[in-house]
Amino acid sequence: MPQRTPPTEHEIARLVAPCGLYCGGCLAFAGGPVRGHARALSDLLGPNFAAYAERLSAMNPALGDYPQFARLLDFLAQGSCRGCREGGCLLGDCGVRACALGRGVGFCGLCPDFPCAAPGLPEGLLPLWRKNGERLRADGPAAFLALVRTKPRYP
Repeated sequence: MPQRTPPTEHEIARLVAPCGLYCGGCLAFAGGPVRGHARALSDLLGPNFAAYAERLSAMNPALGDYPQFARLLDFLAQGSCRGCREGGCLLGDCGVRACALGRGVGFCGLCPDFPCAAPGLPEGLLPLWRKNGERLRADGPAAFLALVRTKPRYP
């Protein structure tokens, strides 16, 4: 098996947000596998599949839900976000990006004040933020990226 070349700092920064979330696996990431697979599935089904799904729904009622699925598939195939560092995160303006820039660090976990008391993230993300920051600090950004690439984005 050929070895993967180590990621560049630019690639790591493009794929991993300062908070430690893996942008590369996000459902809205423009350069990610979700977008690629959604486009591939859309292409495989073709532009006329809705009519077939409607006719076939008599045999399998799940196909009656195709219009809603097609709407979701279209959204996933768009991949409109370029990542947190480009200001496109679905979470909105959480404040972590500006804080990391202001402190001159690429990731919260590399900040000397990590973990801080108020990172500005939604409450539900705080445990993941802490875990990711600790792993980034311990292993470094390249090893962290290699790890998150192998795990589901939405565990």
